Amino acid sequence: MILVTGVTGATGALVARELAAYRVPVRVMARDPRQIGADVPRTETVTADYADPPALRRALRGVHAAFLVTNHPTAPHDAHFLEAAAAEGVGHVVKLSAAVVDDDTDDLLTRRQREIEEEVRGAGPAWTLLRPRALMSNTLAWAAGLRARGTVGALYGDAPNTPVDPRDVASVAVRALTRPEHRGKTYTLVGPQTLTARQQTRILGELLCLPVEFRERTRQEEAGVLARRHPPHVVGALLQRADLQAAGNKRRTGDDLERLTGRRPRSYHDWASDHLHHFSGGDRDGTAEADRANG
Repeated sequence: MILVTGVTGATGALVARELAAYRVPVRVMARDPRQIGADVPRTETVTADYADPPALRRALRGVHAAFLVTNHPTAPHDAHFLEAAAAEGVGHVVKLSAAVVDDDTDDLLTRRQREIEEEVRGAGPAWTLLRPRALMSNTLAWAAGLRARGTVGALYGDAPNTPVDPRDVASVAVRALTRPEHRGKTYTLVGPQTLTARQQTRILGELLCLPVEFRERTRQEEAGVLARRHPPHVVGALLQRADLQAAGNKRRTGDDLERLTGRRPRSYHDWASDHLHHFSGGDRDGTAEADRANG
């Protein structure tokens, strides 16, 4: 039995779908199972909250390996999950982390991510750490503005990153969950090319055959946008990460993904082509797919 968390976001749902092809029992966990997409296969669904250790133990009972995705910046969700996993004899935990933990930054979120990695390593079960750069699906946050005004707004339009397709991250996660040779390993997962937000906007416009304008936000504007969803300490940390990207520290490349999957990582053009309906108005709920992780 493999337990998959994060199935209401992009990566966890993809992991559950790909595991179905391996013909192994899959149990999916969610705080609200009604939010799980109908296309997410599972042999079993459990309701559990990271803040409820007894529910976590029930969810992990009989589980051989687990895929762990958490998003809260300060709550001890990972610690609760790992304690329950150890108590239930789970053999292996694959944790979705972020490539930023290996960068030269000391913002609150990155410090917390490093602490979580240490918790994973010391919890008891075997572990694998996946560190993706920014997920390409994060640009689904642009969909509403693009549909309504034909514009994309973001901070630092010329800051480079190497975004990765969540489908590629999921493929590595499935390999780690089903093959013992990945235990005790840390993998940095990046896309095949360095891109800026302005370049990604241009790709979207070409695919849509529409003139899409990129509007660079000021730092104050970006802080206001972030403040609608995050408390002040998280806003400050996210702005620090943006500054890191503007300085060119997120342009790193790597070959972990190609080496593990045996093929070249998907490009942003590939990802956008397959998700164009979210930007064209065909699916106005598409932004729900976006993960909040910022690698």
